Amino acid sequence: MKNDPRSHGLWERSAPQAPPTTRLSGDLTADVVVIGAGFTGLSAALHLAEAGASVVVLEGIQIGFGGSGRNVGLVNAGMWVMPDDLPGELGEVYGNRLLHLLGDAPSLVFELVEKHAIACEIERSGTLHCAVGAKGLAELQERARQWQARGAPVHLLNTEETAHKVGTSSYSGSLLDLRAGTIQPLGYSRGLAGAAIKAGARIFTSSPVVDAEEADGGWRVRTHSGSVWAKWVIVATNAYTTHVWPQIRAELVHLPYFNLATKPLSDNLRNTILPERQGVWDTNEILSSYRFDQQGRLVFGSVGALRGLGQSIHPNWGRRALRKLFPQLADIAFEYEWYGSIGMTSNNLPRFHRLARNVVSFSGYNGRGIAPGTTFGRILARLVLGDIQEADLPLPMTEPEPVRYRAVKEAYYEVGAQIAHAATARF
Repeated sequence: MKNDPRSHGLWERSAPQAPPTTRLSGDLTADVVVIGAGFTGLSAALHLAEAGASVVVLEGIQIGFGGSGRNVGLVNAGMWVMPDDLPGELGEVYGNRLLHLLGDAPSLVFELVEKHAIACEIERSGTLHCAVGAKGLAELQERARQWQARGAPVHLLNTEETAHKVGTSSYSGSLLDLRAGTIQPLGYSRGLAGAAIKAGARIFTSSPVVDAEEADGGWRVRTHSGSVWAKWVIVATNAYTTHVWPQIRAELVHLPYFNLATKPLSDNLRNTILPERQGVWDTNEILSSYRFDQQGRLVFGSVGALRGLGQSIHPNWGRRALRKLFPQLADIAFEYEWYGSIGMTSNNLPRFHRLARNVVSFSGYNGRGIAPGTTFGRILARLVLGDIQEADLPLPMTEPEPVRYRAVKEAYYEVGAQIAHAATARF
């Protein structure tokens, strides 16, 4: 996209074509205008259109341009925060609601993929959270205990069981979550868009919103070449928020994350790594992740941006780290590389905001965009339709709070990842 091979890499090359869209031209009227064509916005548009609402989606670049089209593609349950900590962060009512909702969130993704026949390389064999050392194993033991107490199908695996699942003895154990899986994220975004259009939604790309104002009992949302009047506005731009309602961006710290994809591996090599095709991430502070695509490429990622010094540091680290995990891949080259930004909040939990009268948003997915984004999109649709009230939501309504020293923190993440990856291939 935008002639930049490092924006979406392999996903842009292997995803099915996006449904045809055009730039907004002229003035339209709708019940709801959705800003942003990622997981949240497209899920909201789909569920609104299926309920009979008139909905227009305005996307500044292309479908899935933001984090929705760049990420690893792990469809995980829950959030980073330990399950038992959520009631303490949000209170008993909201904490338990969010636990229940996000624990089941992957099932909605899989249901939509099946219902709308979305071609997104879906794998439903679970994910593996792999422990690095004794500290990492202790963390996973506690996480397993808390989820199992809630009846979740998660299983703590020992070193030998983990080595059998992953193909390396580098880990001290792992947590297998059978609720989870993997998808091709850009393919999923484009499939959601196609389903929403089929249901009656109108999607316009290359149509960045430049202004929004209250008008005639609703909102007039303008682009460079047109406008949409609607009673409701859903802002679904998350970490890629720019001009309109910039307070969303101001409360998020950008954590850069890159992915590297090998050439397709031979059958012999593929059979030695992740034979059941789970997706993996680890407990390192600067974490790593990997999974296969359907063509047999191993997609390997970590924290960092592929720009400046990072253009060489991170791929070089990736080669060393991959060789340490899987010596049989020592001579395998990377075919694609790309990166994006994760929107991190101060407590690693998402936010619900009523930005103005009839203007609502969810944001701050902290690296868990697929399942929560899809689920929160459906919730926003139900809120707008009047099926639920704000008091029924899984998060309290809060005011956006700017992060202090945000630019310094973002520079720390980027430079810190470069320093760590230049120094070692830690596992």
